[in-house]
Amino acid sequence: MVRAKSAPWRDDGRAGLRSLRTAGRDAARCVEALVSGLKKRWGGGLPSWLALALMVIVLDQFTKVLILGSFAWGDSMPITSFFNIVRVHNTGAAFSFLAGASGWQRWFFIGIGVVASVFIVWMLHRHPGQRLFCFSITMILGGALGNVIDRAVHGYVVDMLDFHAAGWHFPAFNLADSAITLGAACLILDEVLRVRRGR
Repeated sequence: MVRAKSAPWRDDGRAGLRSLRTAGRDAARCVEALVSGLKKRWGGGLPSWLALALMVIVLDQFTKVLILGSFAWGDSMPITSFFNIVRVHNTGAAFSFLAGASGWQRWFFIGIGVVASVFIVWMLHRHPGQRLFCFSITMILGGALGNVIDRAVHGYVVDMLDFHAAGWHFPAFNLADSAITLGAACLILDEVLRVRRGR
């Protein structure tokens, strides 16, 4: 549960929100140019999927740097009646699984993330032309590595997206988590479509 606390923003947070939006657009343009350049050089396939994963990692880390530089731990900035930007730290996995462990979970989750990433790169190498499948696991790859970087550098994952209703808060998450969720959903869709095509 994210504790409600006002962040020290001027102009009711509008200036900070504008800065986040402008910086996000600039980062998106830079990454888009990078992906375009890689596609022209290598013509698609594995390099293009890895460039997409890199885009996810860059955007995820960029937003986390903004949060770490602008918010103190526990700060919350209301955006709408059901959504806040916050700064919370998660030493566990999804839904704070193993967050209360003694510290070994940091290296355990880093190890799982690295092994999973190696396996995903191998799968991308084997099936570069299966677009929906590759998009799915590329999203998972980028999200997993985004959170692995957090664990290696900080010892915890930085979360900032807080959705809530009637006093109940969904566990805060970040762009890396969103990419993993999108990838998992697309992976399910890809399997459903594959089964239907096989009938």
